[in-house]
Amino acid sequence: MERVLAPAPRDTEAARRRAAARAERVAAGASELERRLADLLHGGFASSARAGRGPWEETAARMVDAQAPGLAAAVRELGATAGAGGDWAARLLERCALLHTLNQAYLRVDRLPEGLAATVRSRVGITVGAASLVSSSPPVRDRWLVLSQRDGSDGRLITRRIWLHGRETGRTALLLSYGAGGRAPDLSLTVGLELDADLVFHPAARPLRAVLADRRATSAPGAESGAAPPPGGDTAAALRAYGEALRDDPWLESWPVVLREVIPVPDTRLGWQLADARGDSAISVDARCADRRGLWQLAAVSGGGPVTVFGECGHRGFLPLAVWGKELVPLQV
Repeated sequence: MERVLAPAPRDTEAARRRAAARAERVAAGASELERRLADLLHGGFASSARAGRGPWEETAARMVDAQAPGLAAAVRELGATAGAGGDWAARLLERCALLHTLNQAYLRVDRLPEGLAATVRSRVGITVGAASLVSSSPPVRDRWLVLSQRDGSDGRLITRRIWLHGRETGRTALLLSYGAGGRAPDLSLTVGLELDADLVFHPAARPLRAVLADRRATSAPGAESGAAPPPGGDTAAALRAYGEALRDDPWLESWPVVLREVIPVPDTRLGWQLADARGDSAISVDARCADRRGLWQLAAVSGGGPVTVFGECGHRGFLPLAVWGKELVPLQV
């Protein structure tokens, strides 16, 4: 048996000093960002919109220098919001408030509960490397159903989001992988397949993001389960689940949910909705995917009848990612 050696005390101390130095730089960046947000509010949003993207990019660069990529990304979001759309001022104020809350949380991170502190560190961009996470955290073994795989790009980086559901544990997991320079991420999993694998979850108040530690086998769903959907609920249950998750992570954009017995309904006034088949409630589909082919895929699988849909429920509405017909069908949204 191969013997795993513990890190030398000198290496451990050096790593501790590096982590402490970075924490100080991030704290300095958060304090600087607080001052810039105060200047923004005192100067008024109209002037910031007229100034264009330059000041936002300068502030984002300062956050990169402070080794806080999460704060840099949030600042770029502010720059993209300013002046964009009729309600941009309200949305900008909302994002400023969330960013202020994150800055204040990080400046007091040592006083927070362990799970929330881990969430805050992750939000500002301090994450645990995959190798370190796998070596220091217990794995979760299960038969993981691949629910969806979706790529997004910010012009710099391609981000692949893969959602999994554990058949035995009932846990949902998110695998993230990245590709730079137009190159697709290395990790790719076919929707509808099952993995016999170990996952290791990043620490958080609501652990979702995970690392694929050990994959033993990949197979089509067994005859006893097919591509049977995970447990789900109606639209009200989906909104409750997102609301409960927000209590632990106020910066959460969305939460993974399964909607049972819903009917996709296109509406020229309200946009697409998913309506409960046995009630009068509905949830709006995220307007960012209103013209995507995936919604017509969803309608075609439904045929006007109720279906089960997996997706992300958030403040923008519901983003459908897969639907169960005769098999699990990924949606192009």
